[in-house]
Amino acid sequence: MAKEPAMRPSDTPVSEVLDRVTGPRRGEADELVELHARISGERPVVWANRIIGFGSAGYRYESGHGGIAPLLAFATSKTRHTIYLTEGFEQRWPELLERLGPHSSGKSCLYVGRLAKVDTGVLAELLSLSLALSAGD
Repeated sequence: MAKEPAMRPSDTPVSEVLDRVTGPRRGEADELVELHARISGERPVVWANRIIGFGSAGYRYESGHGGIAPLLAFATSKTRHTIYLTEGFEQRWPELLERLGPHSSGKSCLYVGRLAKVDTGVLAELLSLSLALSAGD
């Protein structure tokens, strides 16, 4: 029997994932849900038991491996929010990242310690641009 991929939508209630978040990041997680929903036009769905995703799209690598992933997504931990953007976003939009505020980043992850310290207008622009690429617009 084939192993189910970890990255898939689940029936876990979004409120259950949000209720794991405490302190000031809890309210910020609610803000991120609203922002992602407004930009994507999609309802939130829990992926991999901890990621809140919006919309979905299939992908396939040259190797033949493929799957589905959310078009926009984020996860919140005790120390930071991880916002998932299109791969290579740092090279695509460095001028936006300069205006964003305190953050760090990885291959397709934007890490923000406190949402209150970043420019959410710039974040919205990054999400919109990422969505347009992910959706193939």
